[in-house]
Amino acid sequence: MFGSDKKSPRNGNHAVETLVGPRAVIRGDVTFTGGLYVEGSIHGKVLAEEGSAAVITIADTGHVEGEVHAPVVVINGRMTGDVHASERIELAANARVNGNIHYKVVEMAAGAMITGRLIHADAPLAQLTGPEAPAAAAARAKAKAEVQEA
Repeated sequence: MFGSDKKSPRNGNHAVETLVGPRAVIRGDVTFTGGLYVEGSIHGKVLAEEGSAAVITIADTGHVEGEVHAPVVVINGRMTGDVHASERIELAANARVNGNIHYKVVEMAAGAMITGRLIHADAPLAQLTGPEAPAAAAARAKAKAEVQEA
């Protein structure tokens, strides 16, 4: 269907196996392998099958509202929800992400926008939770002092 036409959607070295056309709207979760190219809208989770070499590309006209879990994620459209890219995420110039991005490697073009956090896959949980509440810190200090007195 896509052949070698230069205008055909491609995901790096992965051919597109599933295309969500510009007028298509999917409501519900989507599970996929291979290449998924989104020009329309998906309202629900988008999950790559475990252990697959899957790539999702959200085109400039595409929109996903829900979580995305895939090894490679390429965004040039709108994403509302958290992204979990176990290998790599690429944010093109028109990317608009409203959610947290969990990644190992990130590539971001000038013009891409993120409203959320970039969270490296190896980041310790303590860095993600933010500063402690003063009451919790005081209680911990008091308990430590009591242990030292005993």
